[in-house]
Amino acid sequence: MRNILRILARIALLLVLAAVVVGIWKREELSRLMAVNSLFSEDRIVRNFSSMDQLFFARTMPRGDGPVAPLPKGPAMALPEGTDGWIADRAVTSLVVLHDGALRYEDYYLGTGPEDRRISWSVAKSFLSVLTGIVIDDGAIDSLDDPVTKYAPELRGSAYDGASLRDVLQMASGVEFDEDYLKFSSDINRMGRVLALGGSMDGFAASQQKRAGPAGKTWRYVSIDTHVLGMVLRGATGRSVIDLMQEKLIAPLGLEADPYYVTDGFGTAFVLGGLNLRSRDYARFGQMVLQDGQWQGRQIVPADWLAESTVPSAPTADGAEKYGYQWWMPRDAAEGEVYGRGVYGQYLYIDRARDVVIVVTSADRQFREDGINDGNIAALRRIARAAAGG
Repeated sequence: MRNILRILARIALLLVLAAVVVGIWKREELSRLMAVNSLFSEDRIVRNFSSMDQLFFARTMPRGDGPVAPLPKGPAMALPEGTDGWIADRAVTSLVVLHDGALRYEDYYLGTGPEDRRISWSVAKSFLSVLTGIVIDDGAIDSLDDPVTKYAPELRGSAYDGASLRDVLQMASGVEFDEDYLKFSSDINRMGRVLALGGSMDGFAASQQKRAGPAGKTWRYVSIDTHVLGMVLRGATGRSVIDLMQEKLIAPLGLEADPYYVTDGFGTAFVLGGLNLRSRDYARFGQMVLQDGQWQGRQIVPADWLAESTVPSAPTADGAEKYGYQWWMPRDAAEGEVYGRGVYGQYLYIDRARDVVIVVTSADRQFREDGINDGNIAALRRIARAAAGG
């Protein structure tokens, strides 16, 4: 009996030692997995959204050697009645308003500040749309109707075989993808675990086999479509999205601080939601879009691409929000009204008619509840009217 007890004790000790060794060996992977599981916790979400580079793989994009492009200050504006309550209810962390290119309002909440580089989530998709227009103008892509497999052959045999570049730009790939953030087993959460554990986003995209319908026929919000768009840009140019973004957009915009992308374990940018900038730098990008791609006397993005990509074109359902090339428009959009939108309440709202750009970052854990997005758009419209003088 004593011998058996000694053997069991030794086995237990070996198991403990093995667990310690594995814990040390896989410490970073376990830390990132724990970060995913607690990323949106009520007591951590605000801090996490300002420090994604401390939780995941990340790569910085140097802002360049040029001077910071100034945002001239305009007269301070008063926020419309009720906005303070909306800011509190929606856990807003920053609000920046430009009118006629001048800074009219700027404030930070819940312990955040102007130097925070906040996670964009799906607002990053609109940045990639703009970069796509530049790459097309450079001649690296022949047509939006080219199949994605022409530039990303690793997608042959996957659910993306047969989808065009236009299809993924419009979220009309036909790929079946569960975007339920609250379900542990959903595709979007499986993707998050791949990212956290240092897996390959390219491999994850190529592993998709289920289809909801034919490509180009029905709009369905599928975040992995945007990663496929990034694969196309990389295949067409032979360069990383990070290098392209830095050269074509970041350096010309004269940002205040080096932005960064969250990446997978192979250094591939998490293009569908991993871009991190200061709030004023999001506003600079939005102002450039409002100005038809011009910034500081330079045409950064072709004006005709912005005209094409920021109007409704995707096959969305009647009465639903409208969609272009990785940009949103309200269901009752006024001419020139467009926005990038990310989970948990991130917005880059542009009202061309009023010459207004609004940046909102948030940590809103109720963002998916019925009526929240409509209420946010209504609040942004009220702020835009106030900025433009009524």
